Amino acid sequence: MKRKKTKGPSVRRKGKNNKSGFFQDDRIRFITGFFLILFGLYLIFALISYFFTWKADQSFEYGKVFSGTSVTVHNWAGKTGAYLSYLLINKWFGIFSFTIPLFILDTGIRFFKIRTAPLGKVFRFLFFTTILGSFTISYILGSSNVYLGSGLGGSFGYFTIEWLNSLLGKIGNAFLLIFLDTVFILYYFHIPIFKPRKKIPYPDSNRENGGSIDADIPIDKDENQMKEKTQEEVPISLGEKINLEKGEESSVKAGYAGKDEDEVELTIEHRYPGEDRLSESQISNKPAGRYDPTLELSGYRMPPIQLLKDHETGNSKVSKEELLNNKNKIVETLANYKIRIDKIKATIGPTVTLYEIVPAPGIRISKIKNLEDDIALSLSALGIRIIAPIPGHGTIGIEVPNLHPDIVSMKSMITSRAFQDANYDLPVALGSTISGSPYVFDLARAPHLLVAGATGQGKSVGLNVIIASLLYKKHPAELKFIFVDPKKVELALYSKLEKHYLAMMPDAEDTIITDTDKVINTLNSLTIEMDQRYDLLTSAHVRFVNEYNEKFKSRRLNPEKGHRFMPFIVLVIDEFADLIMTAGKNIEFPLTRLAQMGRAVGIHLVIATQRPTTNIITGTIKGNFPTRIAFKVTAMIDSRTILDSPGANQLVGRGDMLIGSGSDLTRIQCAYIDTEEVEAITEYVASQQSYPMPFFLPEYTGEENGGANEMDMKQKDPLFEDAARLVVQHQQGSTSLIQRKLSIGYNRAGRIIDQLEFAGIVGPYEGSKARQVLIPDEYTLEQFLRDMG
Repeated sequence: MKRKKTKGPSVRRKGKNNKSGFFQDDRIRFITGFFLILFGLYLIFALISYFFTWKADQSFEYGKVFSGTSVTVHNWAGKTGAYLSYLLINKWFGIFSFTIPLFILDTGIRFFKIRTAPLGKVFRFLFFTTILGSFTISYILGSSNVYLGSGLGGSFGYFTIEWLNSLLGKIGNAFLLIFLDTVFILYYFHIPIFKPRKKIPYPDSNRENGGSIDADIPIDKDENQMKEKTQEEVPISLGEKINLEKGEESSVKAGYAGKDEDEVELTIEHRYPGEDRLSESQISNKPAGRYDPTLELSGYRMPPIQLLKDHETGNSKVSKEELLNNKNKIVETLANYKIRIDKIKATIGPTVTLYEIVPAPGIRISKIKNLEDDIALSLSALGIRIIAPIPGHGTIGIEVPNLHPDIVSMKSMITSRAFQDANYDLPVALGSTISGSPYVFDLARAPHLLVAGATGQGKSVGLNVIIASLLYKKHPAELKFIFVDPKKVELALYSKLEKHYLAMMPDAEDTIITDTDKVINTLNSLTIEMDQRYDLLTSAHVRFVNEYNEKFKSRRLNPEKGHRFMPFIVLVIDEFADLIMTAGKNIEFPLTRLAQMGRAVGIHLVIATQRPTTNIITGTIKGNFPTRIAFKVTAMIDSRTILDSPGANQLVGRGDMLIGSGSDLTRIQCAYIDTEEVEAITEYVASQQSYPMPFFLPEYTGEENGGANEMDMKQKDPLFEDAARLVVQHQQGSTSLIQRKLSIGYNRAGRIIDQLEFAGIVGPYEGSKARQVLIPDEYTLEQFLRDMG
């Protein structure tokens, strides 16, 4: 594939030939553009004049219009204008011939570097407008209208319609024209008919501006907002806080995200595939001359919110009676051990209710902590967890599972203000906290994520939530995934994202990596990519990938010197234990290097396992994964292995989880997204225009493939000799030189440079510097090539 100069070497893009063309001279460009604009305007005046002068000029033969001065024409554009307008309007397309000078004008404007719609798209639109318009107006007016000589549709439209009428009849011809005109309108004006997958009711959606959907999505103004309720038994929603004083009937204050009448509406605009025009606000906010990595897929649109479902069960109401019963049992159990409390407060979440107690002065916290099992027995509940003390609150927390837990839908997380307004590099909406507020974190700051939990407790759903969050926020130019799935079924749906979001090795057969040997090669290839990125950061004198990309977008880094835009790369491994058991250190070593050094260059890891044992999650792994997620596990030792503290063994399952970063643990109900929703998202993404190929990682050849170099030399690239002459002529062994001069992709250029190294034409890789050329001149090279045969 050919590629643009401004694209990075690892990202395959379409582009132009890198050669000094005739139109590189600004004077030639100005003259050509100026001529086309004047000619287009001349042709428009001639066509307009034809409407007024065609009768006066039809008395002579247009074929002899240039023979002699005795022929007089009335067209404003003279004899040439009279002839051209007669040809276009009478003989060809009638009034729709105006599209021809419009196209000439558009082409002329481009020579002045004025950005318009893509030339191919303009041509296709005007071409089909001309043909179908000529047919349609000729059919409607028929032979009764002889205005302009042959009707408003021209001779082309008139005779074609007559032929179709004889072939299909007027009724059949009408159906054909209706079908063609409808297809044209739907395609070019992007009018959506069917939403991807099945329709999900969404009351306030409407369609405007050629397929845009403005969806008014209710989002909480304040997720902990209080409202008074005075019924004898009050249904209490998630996120509310209640003061429960001993011996008193307490007022109940409630408020829950997305369920109050006092709501703030946020408008999110979605556009449909094929609409590659940027909005005015987008254009005006971009500084002139900046490189835009999303420009090649400027028509790409994030998945619409309608693809997600509302999964709330509606039975999550917690009655005042349930709260008071739990409060009385907690107070009674503590009183049995002579522990007095001064105050108790309840905060209701989707899965558990947090009771915050303030013990009387002189009560030791450890004494309450040791009563965990006794409180669980008195409440007849599983999953009791005591937080002593709650950081920053000065209280002791007792988490008690709700009788009727609620489901937190992915839709409520994506539409939340916390996610929509998140100014993060890699925002992830993970779920809902006990207070009912969305939990959103930045994967780029994590910087890696370890996910563990017993089978069936929500680990795979959690991975889908992380991936879906990123798909709803990041453009394909900004993010690439590498999926490793030894079980072969959990991540298979994401194979449809191959040419949008996936990164892979050039010789990879499968988009989702399932074979252990291929996993090893991919991890080592990713470490090479990491090292190359560090070389580029060093040469750019920056420390982090964001600083580098900002310099590149500001055009302060030269692509001809190997610089490129660096998308974030997220490696997702679904069953890490299986890889460790089969490959051991071969997996752990490159993974550790990536975890230690990947953050600065935009490489982040998400690994999951259902076997949280010390031989799987080793000290080396844990030390490089500061952010960890624990779903329910069966034993306290497993919780300590994951989080370095107990607690995961006391979760209630079904998405109930703890996330820890350092010493802080937060209990979250993970959002729920089902397989059907994931499939709808991937189908929506896959239906849009993609890059010509995936994002290719650098090539890596394992030790077991030691004879690969000999095989490469037996099957030399067809451009091997041209590349050899090129590097010898320039005395510069550079991959980017070969890529630029031969107009080939970066990976192919890399393979050629490897073959040149093996043949002894260039020296070994030296980081960001060009390789040394070992052959001094072209004469010596020709002898060398003849000897190679």
